[in-house]
Amino acid sequence: METMKKKILIVGNSAKEHALSKIFSNYDFVEKVYVAPGNDATAEIAENVDIRADAVSELLEFVLENGIDLTVATDEKAVKSDIAVLFQQNEQLIFAPSAQSALPAISKSASKRLFYKLHIPTPRFGIFEKQQLAIDYLKKSSYPVVIRTDESSEGADRQVCNTIQSASVFVEDLFLSGAKKIILEDFVYGHEFIYYVITDGYHVLPLTSCANYKFMSDGNGGILTPGMGAYCPDYKLSYEIQEKLLNEVAAPVIENLARRETPYLGILGIEGVLTDESNYTILELKPFLSNHDCQAVLNLVKENLYTLFEACAIGSFADDYDSLNISDYSSVSCVLSSGKLTDSPIEGLELLDDGIDVNQFNTKRNEYFEYLTTGGRTIVLTKTSSTLTRARELLYENIDVINFSGKKYRKDICKFCE
Repeated sequence: METMKKKILIVGNSAKEHALSKIFSNYDFVEKVYVAPGNDATAEIAENVDIRADAVSELLEFVLENGIDLTVATDEKAVKSDIAVLFQQNEQLIFAPSAQSALPAISKSASKRLFYKLHIPTPRFGIFEKQQLAIDYLKKSSYPVVIRTDESSEGADRQVCNTIQSASVFVEDLFLSGAKKIILEDFVYGHEFIYYVITDGYHVLPLTSCANYKFMSDGNGGILTPGMGAYCPDYKLSYEIQEKLLNEVAAPVIENLARRETPYLGILGIEGVLTDESNYTILELKPFLSNHDCQAVLNLVKENLYTLFEACAIGSFADDYDSLNISDYSSVSCVLSSGKLTDSPIEGLELLDDGIDVNQFNTKRNEYFEYLTTGGRTIVLTKTSSTLTRARELLYENIDVINFSGKKYRKDICKFCE
């Protein structure tokens, strides 16, 4: 008897959705991959659906009409709109956390309160809804200080400030631009990482760890971004540290959410700083893989993603998986940004070596089928190889092939490998 082929819907429109759509499209048993709303790059390998990520009722209608077998919602807008609960109420399989369970991963103030409650180490912080109270806090703060909005946004929502003058200006700008709540926290020096786990809300397994490069410029200079590159696994995290992250951070968070009757289903990222070889502090949580490291991580996961995500969605994860098959290869990724420049053709994509993964943010195509920059982070290149040194070498060789106006990228990712 022939196995029925599967239809998959991915909800989102950035680099991580591009990575997922490529992986799912390569499975023989997958009949069709849809991406809503997708971008011009996902349209090459899947079928884009013109529905916004937060239009969850329309997405449900699409799923019902088209016989979708599994929905993977990775966009924060979809998660905040509670796509998971709506789909579950209508008996549709979905790999995504509910809005309530994902609150600590979306709201920085919610995560800070949770860390405090669970005695998880985190930098000294303050949560403010009024500008003057935030300014008063800054007058007593140690510098540098990190300032961020409560929820991530496409704009400049975070900054490291070295003086009270620059900090006060940024706080004022955030409130003037409509921020309802901001977080002020001490800057912590050390090695930045993300530790990823996957869970059905009760059973938790580690995926891998990434060294996280968030500043725009080499040597952790320039503005603070959502991510400019990564390498994984992060060899600076010892086995002991990873066991602590699993047992002292991931497990307590998941258990707490389950006790609240809001079990977290999906991939959870734990972003932190290794302050020395045996100590860490946790900065925030992420409600899925990040755009800059998604391909790098998934290249190391040797499990069938459909089967893995389906097991979490139907509740068989604990029975089906007591560990995950993770490659002993290494991945390196680097984001190429165009800054404020837009509409520049991205040249050299067709010249990249085989085995170089390209994932696109919100680029667009013109009438000549050239990809154009749209400002900000443009594409992320990833190379996976048997060693970190080789992966880095091949990655940077291929970065040199890509050209567009305003091209910026970090040249020091895995520099210790040289």
